[in-house]
Amino acid sequence: MNIHDTYPLRDKTAFCGIGTSRFGSFPESDSYGLGCEALNMALDDAGLRPGDIDGLIVNRIPSYERFAEMMGINPQYCLLTEAPGRFSGVSLSLAMQAVATGAAKTVALVYGNNGRSKRVNYGGGDSQWSPWGMTSPGASHAMMWARHMHDYGTTHADLGWVAEAFRHHACLNPDAVMHGRPITREDHASARPICEPLKLLDYCLINDGAVAWIITSAERARDLRRPPVLISGYARQDNFTYGSAPPTDYWQGSFSVVQDQIYARAGIARDELSGLGIYDNFSPTVLFSLEGMGFCPPGEGGNFVKDGTLRLGTGRWPTNTSGGHLSDSYMQGWGIIAECVRQLRGDCGERQIPNAQAMQYICATNIALSAIFRRG
Repeated sequence: MNIHDTYPLRDKTAFCGIGTSRFGSFPESDSYGLGCEALNMALDDAGLRPGDIDGLIVNRIPSYERFAEMMGINPQYCLLTEAPGRFSGVSLSLAMQAVATGAAKTVALVYGNNGRSKRVNYGGGDSQWSPWGMTSPGASHAMMWARHMHDYGTTHADLGWVAEAFRHHACLNPDAVMHGRPITREDHASARPICEPLKLLDYCLINDGAVAWIITSAERARDLRRPPVLISGYARQDNFTYGSAPPTDYWQGSFSVVQDQIYARAGIARDELSGLGIYDNFSPTVLFSLEGMGFCPPGEGGNFVKDGTLRLGTGRWPTNTSGGHLSDSYMQGWGIIAECVRQLRGDCGERQIPNAQAMQYICATNIALSAIFRRG
């Protein structure tokens, strides 16, 4: 029997609560305060109390001990994960494992970031690429996209379809940072250059905010306040590129491993998906992810996203319906996963995907990682 036919974590765990703080600049608060705001909202969403939480995973919050004290919880399973964005998905897998093995019954996962009010520089300092001026993630992604254009004939204009679609979604989302500020592909083309060939509208937002999820067993989730969203499958392959330049395969090697696993593990075929959540720290990452996960052949990402493929209401693959990192908020994947959950609950109002049944989260940033969620 193929191990994927009996994937032990399929549909065993579920989201039972989701909370997101305000997004913007809040110098009067910090990552602790914003995290408490988000977790209190998630608890209310689930109909739970702080005392019901016996597992805690925090990200970009300096101390899980202080955070637990502030929230009045005494969890038996605690973890502080690393800061990079891939740890949204990694934290998810750790919570799944904790619940499935009995290490905890109900795990709160909390991300808090006050990078905007603290004027955090995401790059610009010493790094493994600094002798060549590659001092930021934006510079490395710009180099990758320049190579992609050389290898496949894609253009900067292809990225405009991504930026425009996600800004359209943000304009349907009253909580998005860029709500009420539509853009056109012409705006994308004429935006201020940042790192050739990328421009301002190819870059994610930097803002303060927090996201909280609560995960428990599928069985218990069915008895709580909101409809459960099941975690059907998860797959991960780190890229391990530590050289002096970005990877030359656009993470396709790592993605080939994940693509082979995720749909079989989830028991859900690609064509059964209702929409996507893709980690969009920079607009090219979306095309790298679509190509790597087999939505289109390598090099065809530009053609694939043309004519609104990712746009709600016109395209087959509505993606980042909250606005994503480019136009909703930069919560390093945490907010994108929360949006997938809200879509499957039918909570998204004007930006709702009709009859959403299954959503796929995809992350590519020195890793290939994917999870599939379905309506419980």
